[in-house]
Amino acid sequence: MNTATASRYAAEYQTIASALPGQNLPWLQALRAQALTEFSANGFPSPREEEWRYTNVSGIEKKLFSPSISLSIDEVDAEWLKSVQLEDAWVLVLVNGHFSAELSVLDGLPEAVSVMSMADALAKQPGTVEKYLGRAADQSEHSFIAFNTAWFTDGLFVHVPAKQVLDRPIQVLHVVTGVDQMATTRNIIIADALAEVKVIETFISRDGVYAENLSGTGSAISRDGVYAASLPGADAAVGSNNAYLTAAVTEVFVGQNADVTLYKLQSESEKAYHFGGSYIKQARDARFTHHNFAFGGMLARSDIHVDLDHASACELNGLYLGVKRQHIDNHTRINHLKPYAISRELYKGVLDDRARGVFQGRVIVAEDAQKTDSQMNNRNLLLSDDAEVDTKPQLEIYADDVKCGHGVTVGQLDEKSIFYLQSRCVDEETARNMLTFAFANEMVDKIKIKSLHDRVLEQVLARFPQQGVNKEWL
Repeated sequence: MNTATASRYAAEYQTIASALPGQNLPWLQALRAQALTEFSANGFPSPREEEWRYTNVSGIEKKLFSPSISLSIDEVDAEWLKSVQLEDAWVLVLVNGHFSAELSVLDGLPEAVSVMSMADALAKQPGTVEKYLGRAADQSEHSFIAFNTAWFTDGLFVHVPAKQVLDRPIQVLHVVTGVDQMATTRNIIIADALAEVKVIETFISRDGVYAENLSGTGSAISRDGVYAASLPGADAAVGSNNAYLTAAVTEVFVGQNADVTLYKLQSESEKAYHFGGSYIKQARDARFTHHNFAFGGMLARSDIHVDLDHASACELNGLYLGVKRQHIDNHTRINHLKPYAISRELYKGVLDDRARGVFQGRVIVAEDAQKTDSQMNNRNLLLSDDAEVDTKPQLEIYADDVKCGHGVTVGQLDEKSIFYLQSRCVDEETARNMLTFAFANEMVDKIKIKSLHDRVLEQVLARFPQQGVNKEWL
């Protein structure tokens, strides 16, 4: 615990508190005050805490990141923004933590679907927001949630009514433009009974590592990035990278028999710090799927916590790719609260250079959750002797009629497989590249949205230092 850092942020908070949304709502002010008290008492999480033992966030404590209290889109390159928007998707743009209606694309969205900034939701539907805000994310769990609750400057409120099936995904673009900036967003996604929606959260920066396909070249580069790999016909783009902090919390409520798919593509600046939490509550017979792709940032952590009701089902998939000295942490928790629920989880990591990956997966089966069916797997590929991964799968089972299992693998490429490919006239470097990308591509192939699949595939190709990798291999 660093109380000095907490005191600095608390003092800074007093200078911007009056500009935060919801000033006229006593319940929100009480919630923010409670969160600020918790953060001030505990500071940012410490490796002395069990849930953070592998992740040291002291780098954040050396800076005082400042939130933007108003929207400014002057620094956003409109043409670049178009290049990172997905085709056939409604697009919601958040710039430095603030929703921009001007940059968003909502044409054709059904009128029954409510999509607005969190600031507008607090002004127009305060009773509805009060019903959901903080109900899935417990700010007492760790201080990053409390930090977000106190500091959030804006965010999104998405409500899909009962039986509404959206035929296009909603892409949420989180864009950061400034140095030493802090982007704090709070998002609420509600899918009522029998509704279906797909949401794609994309975290990028103007100086980040978001790969884009150049028209007519079939080449992947990154805009001002440092991980770009030169594919046939392309040159790597290298530029400056900004240090900033992203602290985003998304609460998802999946109604009875509803179906929600949430994608997360984290592709931020090389010097960025990222905390992103997704907290999900499922009703009876609800279905939830999460695909988590973690590629960018100096230090990045994702929390995905799911509460399962009677006969509900969830699937968690993840791919984390680390190079240089990146630190990428994924923390998942699946709470089986009622009988007959099903969960499946598969996370893969590929780490090179001196990168470090962390996977902490926890499945909790309550005493009342009989007939639970749960499987969790974490597989890691280390490409250098200096790469490191810490993996900690956990099963906590309090029921006696369940089917649960977990597995972990950590290793390097199979030399026998390399030899086999060499025996088929493939040189050693190409053989290693083929096996590496085949390992990662299993997770990419789980994406059912073509435009997103192609974009993530380009990201995978751009992240790795190997040369001569052909997209056709995948």
